Amino acid sequence: MAAPTLPLIFDGHNDQLSMLNARGAELAVKRFTHNPHAAIDLPRARAGGFAGGLFAVWIPSREAAALDYNGMAEAPFDIPLPPEVPFADAVPEAFAQIAILIALERAGHLRICRTAAAIRAAMAEGIMAAVLHMEGAEAIGTDLAALDVFHAAGLRSLGPVWSRRNAFGHGVPFRFPSSPDTGPGLTSAGKALVRRCNALRILVDLSHLTEAGFWDVASLSDKPLVASHSNAHTLCPTARNLTDRQLAAIAETGGLVGLNYATAFLRVDGSMRADVPLERLMQHLDHLIDRLGEDGVGLGSDYDGAVVPQDIAGVEHLPRLRAAMADHGYGAPLIEKLCHANWLRVLEATWGG
Repeated sequence: MAAPTLPLIFDGHNDQLSMLNARGAELAVKRFTHNPHAAIDLPRARAGGFAGGLFAVWIPSREAAALDYNGMAEAPFDIPLPPEVPFADAVPEAFAQIAILIALERAGHLRICRTAAAIRAAMAEGIMAAVLHMEGAEAIGTDLAALDVFHAAGLRSLGPVWSRRNAFGHGVPFRFPSSPDTGPGLTSAGKALVRRCNALRILVDLSHLTEAGFWDVASLSDKPLVASHSNAHTLCPTARNLTDRQLAAIAETGGLVGLNYATAFLRVDGSMRADVPLERLMQHLDHLIDRLGEDGVGLGSDYDGAVVPQDIAGVEHLPRLRAAMADHGYGAPLIEKLCHANWLRVLEATWGG
């Protein structure tokens, strides 16, 4: 019997926009309809029950367009981070990626959603639901004026930093083994950014922040704490994963953690290699559910931004993930929560009705 494609999956993180822009914005719409070299394209998303998620705007550095994952194939490692991206360089790159998302919407391939109700409606109509997210706030000046512009364009989720530092704070390096306590947290501009995001009801994403930055957000935010694509540090002691103390803080706010499929954040040895059984994802899910409860865990794949387990290398293989959940003993109500219901709950709690 074939594995089911339901319930639909709403995913907390993908890097489709930066990948499409890097390979030529003029071909982005065509590639989205057929791109076997990516984890996500439209026909495979339909086949796998991938209903949408948070589409990240990520700004590459001129000096290094991407991380060298070869350096993460064997632990221990400490990958050098690219330098900070100037605001003047970040803005046109962000515009280009957002323009791709708008072009995909105009072509009828997805719908940019600003409310949880809009996501539910898109899912019901069989239209991919896309939430505009920023992974690092380099394209927002410290006066925060650009934040209002991006919000008007549909921005509803923002991580103050990617792993490199910027004007708003410091991120964790790609380091194994390591605690997430790797340096300073938010700057004064970063704290102002969190407050303004709360006022605009923009979700503040904790993934990539140092532990100090995590606690800065926790002390400032009046919204549920969310880490869109992070795993359990207890099971994989990499700087990018969350300690049990951090998980407890997220649980106290009714927040959520999205399971990251990136293998370097799953494996016991911290290596970015694809030979990871789906049972390893179940082990992280078990731990997250134990610490956060059944309502506090979702999915945050990191598709098109990381090496993921070979069995779910593309969205067409997501029925295998659902089947693994069922084989692991998760009942249908819990699987539905993990696949999309928990994300919709926390987005509604953050954005309002």
